[in-house]
Amino acid sequence: MNIVVVGGGKVGYYLTKTLLEHGYRPSMVESSKATCAFLANSLDVPVICGDGTTVGALEKAGVAGCDALISVTGQDENNLISCQLAKRMFNVQKTIAKVNNPKNAEAMKQLGIDITISSTDNIVRLLEHEVDTANIKKLVAINHGEASINEAVLPENYKLHGKRLSEIRLPNMAVIISISRQGRTIIPRGDTQLFSGDTIMFMAMDNALHQVNRLLKLAD
Repeated sequence: MNIVVVGGGKVGYYLTKTLLEHGYRPSMVESSKATCAFLANSLDVPVICGDGTTVGALEKAGVAGCDALISVTGQDENNLISCQLAKRMFNVQKTIAKVNNPKNAEAMKQLGIDITISSTDNIVRLLEHEVDTANIKKLVAINHGEASINEAVLPENYKLHGKRLSEIRLPNMAVIISISRQGRTIIPRGDTQLFSGDTIMFMAMDNALHQVNRLLKLAD
């Protein structure tokens, strides 16, 4: 998943580092040349030196093809502008803004920001549930959201088309319950194959959803 992080300060640095550890593909936009040099030497990610509130800098960072933009500068108004540009000019699916002043949170939501948040850990958790698993439909929450029963439709040209379930190592915290194929319901076994267009239903712990998404290759 491609993510653009605007702001290379302490929050942006640790957020990008955490995203890398979670298997995401982030790039960064930062206005300070000195900070850009530090980021380029410290993190294996593309770093664009420019103003994240301008179309030019966002374009260079690849916002047009990203799945999410996260703006974590120290200025709420800059975070708002970056997210608005990403949404309106580049049609980015998900925009997330760090709110430095909690009083601004509601206004920023009303102005089109998808998610406002203050904690880096929460940003990563939200990405896993809001972006990375956007193609997974949660049907039933279990035990106050600790686990859930979910549904997903396997896309056309599915990367695992014809693969048997025994060849796909899902985490122990997830199990495929049923497969719906051309009006038929299939109770899966190890030799059951997956095909494009199948609708699969599975149960998983909430913190395993992104693993399921990745291992079943439900997203690019």
